[in-house]
Amino acid sequence: MSERHEPPAFLRADCGSCQGLCCVALPFAASADFPVDKPAGRACANLADDSSCRVHAHLRERGWTGCTVFDCFGAGQRVSRETFGGRAWRGDPAVAGPMFRVFPVVRVLHELLWYVHQALAMEAAAPVHPALRRAAVDLDRRAGADPADLAALDVTAVRDEVNPLLLRAGELVRAGVPGPHRDHRGADLTGARLRGAALRGASLRGARLLGADLTGADLRVADVIGADFRDADLSGADLTGALFLTQAQLTAARGDAATRLPAGLLRPGHWSRGRTAAVRPARPNGRRSGRRGAARRR
Repeated sequence: MSERHEPPAFLRADCGSCQGLCCVALPFAASADFPVDKPAGRACANLADDSSCRVHAHLRERGWTGCTVFDCFGAGQRVSRETFGGRAWRGDPAVAGPMFRVFPVVRVLHELLWYVHQALAMEAAAPVHPALRRAAVDLDRRAGADPADLAALDVTAVRDEVNPLLLRAGELVRAGVPGPHRDHRGADLTGARLRGAALRGASLRGARLLGADLTGADLRVADVIGADFRDADLSGADLTGALFLTQAQLTAARGDAATRLPAGLLRPGHWSRGRTAAVRPARPNGRRSGRRGAARRR
């Protein structure tokens, strides 16, 4: 039996200890996720002086669904409080520019660190636990570097170092599931009809599942790292033990009271209490928002 290794608390977003960095540093494009364009480095019009959101209670109905599914994995408070020692970007260009440049970097490092800790909680992945522990130490060290080193960091190279470990961890866990296992890694399954599909132990790493009908699908122990579940219908689906599933992925999807979730993840408030009706057509967006995960393409 391997030790239980929960992600540390600092990988959970604490918006009250941040300066609204995700609302300033990142760009987004008018799409199904956002009603307007915003370039990187410009504050969102909804950002108040106290770093709160003026429309937070109405984001989804006003077309700001991209905000509801974003997770900085604690990068916001780390950059605000640790990297810049509490200095504010407002009114100080000497702080604003560097802070906006390093926030996306730390966000990538923290997301990768979150996945590493998830893999460390997988007993079947014990053969790679020593390498994963070393990766966790290295990622945390890099995330705690000074602004100049963070700005110069090649995050693509860091992903390339960590991804093979995460892939191997997922393979070791899925190997314990009776096969055969479907391989949809990186597949474009936008609007796919997968109602009741047998996807237990499947690889859906980086799959595009926008608007897919996954009602009643068996997704137990499926590897879903980086999978795009925006507007996918998970009503009645079984996600028990799904590997690397994040709260943001669930929030981006639709589901109901019959959807079975892994321990530690919450049923989003906008999900219906009963079964969802027929899946809505997907609204693919040719322009990508800046609010994308570190593990989209695997």
